[in-house]
Amino acid sequence: MREYLLTLCITAAVTYLLTGPVRKFAIAAGAMPEIRARDVHREPTPRLGGIAMFGGLCAGLLVASQLTNVGKMFTLSDEPRALLAGAGIIWILGVLDDKWGVDALIKLGGQMVAAAVMVLQGLQILYLPVPFVGGVSLSPGVSTLLTVAVVVVTINAVNFVDGLDGLASGMVCIAALAFFMYAYRLWYGYGMETAASATLFSAILIGMCVGFLPHNLHPARIFMGDSGSMLIGLMLAGAAVSITGQVDPDAITPLTGSERNTVHAMVPVYIPLLLPLTVIAIPAADLVLAIVRRTWKGQSPFAADRGHLHHRLLEVGHSHSRAVLIMYFWSALIAFGAVAVSVQSNSLLIMLAIVVLSAAGLVVLLLPRFKPRAPRWAEAFVPPRYRRRARAAGAGTEPGGDRAPTAEEAARGANGAHALGAGTGPAGAREEREARVG
Repeated sequence: MREYLLTLCITAAVTYLLTGPVRKFAIAAGAMPEIRARDVHREPTPRLGGIAMFGGLCAGLLVASQLTNVGKMFTLSDEPRALLAGAGIIWILGVLDDKWGVDALIKLGGQMVAAAVMVLQGLQILYLPVPFVGGVSLSPGVSTLLTVAVVVVTINAVNFVDGLDGLASGMVCIAALAFFMYAYRLWYGYGMETAASATLFSAILIGMCVGFLPHNLHPARIFMGDSGSMLIGLMLAGAAVSITGQVDPDAITPLTGSERNTVHAMVPVYIPLLLPLTVIAIPAADLVLAIVRRTWKGQSPFAADRGHLHHRLLEVGHSHSRAVLIMYFWSALIAFGAVAVSVQSNSLLIMLAIVVLSAAGLVVLLLPRFKPRAPRWAEAFVPPRYRRRARAAGAGTEPGGDRAPTAEEAARGANGAHALGAGTGPAGAREEREARVG
């Protein structure tokens, strides 16, 4: 665990430190597209944040390769090399798109090439656990098609949801954290050494998102662009494919007691590959709805519009920050709920907690104008708009925007006006003439 945490921290630090220089480079290179009709930001913002994220990825893999335990997988498995090759292809494609723009079909072809390169180097789906049947080994052709489909769909799901400041990076960070917890449980709890690669990929992905988020939160100083959104989408797909491709369900059966228990324990992670990806079910649902909506209107599935889920949250009345937090909440509930069910499927407490949290999320979703008040002890840790004092001061503002005077200020103003008035009548004018003559 310490080596994974070290890799995560190094990745986050490198990504964070590189983002500032990358922002200056993006401005100098002119990677600041004009504001489009579907955009929600008001000022041109530099892109190319994916350059810093790719630097964090390379730094994380380099550090991990030098560690005692984690470094062994670089000699025993080709998966890290396969992931880096696919990430390099998708990153170059994204950089070109951020600077000059790339046709949607060309981007789709590049995504398929990146996925195919990963498959050729050994990162592919080999097994699928089927309920009431057990682990099913896939043929090479089916394995290749399924792996390419999972990678392409995940990349586009993440790319489609990248519409608000901090939204894509935060949601992928949540999904990667859920993957990390499950993969580490397989590796440490069940002794499955083949799950080490997925654990490493998830840790590096968390570091990339954590390092970039401080620069990308609202109001964002830089966007990750397609070079970043497609990169983290491929990383997330690579982690899921790594678990499925290298962990044989039959090897866990002696530890779980039966083949049925093994399939049940692994299904919450493999369901993402079939739906695809429960841990990013919100972006996947947004992707499906966008394709259906645009096709129904006779448009290209890749034509941009303002019909995404985050756009609808803004139209309902939610603020930018609240819309992002709502998307975070539902992503975390689905992802960690699946992991919790995989650990203890018969726990009534887990199911009750999921139901209660879902109800709370629906209440917040339907009350866009509601602003919670933080307790006094927590006021120093929340934005000013959630503090009681700030709200009380804001309640004393006049419609024109100027603050209404307090009683003390009003009294001082009245006295000043009285004194001024004393010198403005006939007596005051006479005193002024006398003083002028003197």
